[in-house]
Amino acid sequence: MNPFTSSESAPQAVIGACPHDCPDTCSLSTTVANGVATKVSGNPAHAHTAGVLCTKVSRYAERTYHPDRLLYPMKRTGPKGSGQFERVSWDAALSDIADRLGRIALRSPTSAQAILPYSYAGTMGLVQGESMAGRFFHRLGASLLERTICASAGAEALELTLGGKVGMRVEFFAESKLILIWGSNAIASSVHFWRHAQTAKRNGAKLICIDPRRSETADKCHEHIALLPGTDAALALSMMYELILNNWLDHDYLNLYTEGWDLLRARAMQWSPERSAAVCGIEPEQIRALARDYGTNAMNGQPVAIRMNYGLQRVHGGGNAVRAIACLPALVGAWRHPAGGVLLSSSGSFPVDKAALQRPDLLASRRPRSINMSTIGHDLLRPASESFGPAIEALVVYNSNPVAVAPDSSKVVQGFAREDLFTVVLEHFQTDTADYADYVLPATTQLEHWDVHMSYGHTDVLLNRPAISPVGDAKPNTEIFRELAMRMGFAEDCFVDDDQTICRAAFGLRVNFDGLLRDGFATLDVAEAPFAQGNFPTPSGKCEMFSARLASLGRDGLPDHVPNHEALGSSRQFPLAMISPPARNFLNSTFVNVRSLRDIEGEPKLEMHPDDARVRGILPNSIVKIYNARGTYRCRVSINLRARPGVVNGLGVWWRKLGVDGCNVNELTSQRLTDMGKAPTFYDCLVEVEAQPLI
Repeated sequence: MNPFTSSESAPQAVIGACPHDCPDTCSLSTTVANGVATKVSGNPAHAHTAGVLCTKVSRYAERTYHPDRLLYPMKRTGPKGSGQFERVSWDAALSDIADRLGRIALRSPTSAQAILPYSYAGTMGLVQGESMAGRFFHRLGASLLERTICASAGAEALELTLGGKVGMRVEFFAESKLILIWGSNAIASSVHFWRHAQTAKRNGAKLICIDPRRSETADKCHEHIALLPGTDAALALSMMYELILNNWLDHDYLNLYTEGWDLLRARAMQWSPERSAAVCGIEPEQIRALARDYGTNAMNGQPVAIRMNYGLQRVHGGGNAVRAIACLPALVGAWRHPAGGVLLSSSGSFPVDKAALQRPDLLASRRPRSINMSTIGHDLLRPASESFGPAIEALVVYNSNPVAVAPDSSKVVQGFAREDLFTVVLEHFQTDTADYADYVLPATTQLEHWDVHMSYGHTDVLLNRPAISPVGDAKPNTEIFRELAMRMGFAEDCFVDDDQTICRAAFGLRVNFDGLLRDGFATLDVAEAPFAQGNFPTPSGKCEMFSARLASLGRDGLPDHVPNHEALGSSRQFPLAMISPPARNFLNSTFVNVRSLRDIEGEPKLEMHPDDARVRGILPNSIVKIYNARGTYRCRVSINLRARPGVVNGLGVWWRKLGVDGCNVNELTSQRLTDMGKAPTFYDCLVEVEAQPLI
């Protein structure tokens, strides 16, 4: 029974799921009284959540009832970017949108490709994400979107090496004796993994953080290795050098369950600690000590584990870096133990029926072009051509805020500001992107709709029940696309499926939906040590250190260090490397407008090492100008030891409109792509910083 269908006033708990782009995918318990959500808590009955939520999601009721919440459809009345709108009815908005999209699509057999959906992980839900939306755009014949902005380099690397987005079960990190936390600020981005790491630490495990920034997680680890951005593969290869040199190897595992070991061995022996240290900006002894910890623990039968996160793959060589790190457990036989191996993503374990959800069969014989979401700034400004196809004439944005989060944002703004671009945005708030819309349509939050979720940090399926009725006139994404389909005359039965039907279709018979309805979650049957005897989901069934698939494309089949597009030392004009990790209390650009969280963060900041500040005459807490050939960004400087020498940390992702000059850190990032996965290179960015007058 849903609380908003009940006349009872006694508080009750409704079980749901956190929708946000986080590996933890928590089970939520929303307290509802008289149809109002009064509190959002972690579900104590769900083992992974264990009753605990991060600070961000614990404020979800505040976000849902925010005074600036979009409640009604709005039509633009002023210039693009002005944020000037008037209220209109749903019928008027949807009829006009359907008419304008229809006129574009009917011009020619391929003209629908001038329409582009743009979405990502504003919700990770399989229903409110790409189910009805996918059906709608497939039936329309719109351009396809390559959803690359976060994880595609690491994802392709895992698929090439391990066979999929698979790895350790997260709960077994609690039993590890050495944990390398590589490119992850787990305290901010994966609090439930951090709980397991802390259990291991209390039981005598050593924790080592590998990250250019001295994060809150690094503060709590035994050691911190502050390598330069984009040098992770060099460090991993040098670890291999030391493992080989000292014979800290599981030869049986290598012989039985790996492909290409001899080739990788020869590559690794080119990477002495001295060579790698010069590339990474660290000391050779740090590399030797790291390899010693890893190798000797494993040779003594102790489980050693690596927790990667996606920050390390946001550079030119990001895919190669993930490949190199993913090979390490096989060298020492770490996979033999449930508490050994590596985890970047577990999402490949979930038997999602994407075809049932998104219905690509609705394309029939059409083969629309694909457009990379990471180059949207460039592509919105491209004219029609034989190689590109039609210019983009219409954009439908949902579950994303590209004007704030996409790289090289001055180009993104230019594209969105086109008066001839028809833009529709489904949103909760008047974001930077919504300011450029022709129509803004109010979408429901997670407390107001059905959904079903997988995870990329554990192996449980979660169901989200609506806890309250939609606020104002908000509608679920599914309902908006359902109604657009009706107005465009799409008569296929799939467009009348309700949300519970789509929830059931997500996993078919492979997950017991009645159990989901009863408990709110269901655990997949995944082996405790899935690769103890090989059985990797690769073509060979082995850990593919050498990838024949890459070699067949004329590319290097082995992982290697691939220098940054903008390597430190390559420019005298821009001598500092900049990374842009998320502010602790935001998640991408979500939660930026939640007052209690923004009060904690204060304002946009650049972290800078005292040595770099001193030589530039930069004073603590002053406003600084950060710039490169792409743009200029001003914000408050925080001079501290979280930044290593030569690297500055531009914490993101703030809404542009909240910045000193109406822009954010993505004014500086580029649209160059990674070595694999066609992902953005946010952390591959050179800048200079100058002092500004005190404000």
